[in-house]
Amino acid sequence: MQRDLGLLGKEDWIRHFVEQNFDGEWSVIPLRAPAGATHPVKQIYSDPTCDDFCDTHYLTGCRYFSEIINWFECPVRAVRLMKLASGSVIHTHRDFDLDIESGTARLHIVVVTNSQVEFRLNQEVVPMQAGSCYYLRLSEPHSVKNEGNSNRVHMVLDVEVNDWLISQLNEAWDAR
Repeated sequence: MQRDLGLLGKEDWIRHFVEQNFDGEWSVIPLRAPAGATHPVKQIYSDPTCDDFCDTHYLTGCRYFSEIINWFECPVRAVRLMKLASGSVIHTHRDFDLDIESGTARLHIVVVTNSQVEFRLNQEVVPMQAGSCYYLRLSEPHSVKNEGNSNRVHMVLDVEVNDWLISQLNEAWDAR
């Protein structure tokens, strides 16, 4: 993941457009976006009404990111790298309709993190390790603080819920 992340330049990052949700620097690189979207904001927006997604030019050459995306045996919608810079905060908010019950799950794969990143879901800290994948019910209140000296980067996948995904989540739950 580090190799693929290194292929992307500083100029590739697009400032998140929901500026009232954060302080500091929160930026995005779209790896999969709504088909036909050319404007950067349209590419990073995970449109819940869109049914047609495609890989973006940012994914070209990022073999391991592609491999990760293709590993999922459920329809993959939007995929974005999301960077929260050192000293930045994402305020408490909800991403409605992003839970299993609504049919679309948001998965976070930790690419880069540090010990001073605090992700909270329902005010509880959720420890996250680099290289791991997490399903979080983000229709619930959540926030993130990066008080470390380095950026935090997650690959965020919006996927359609199917039997395979439910099976994976059940296996992970049972293994806890």
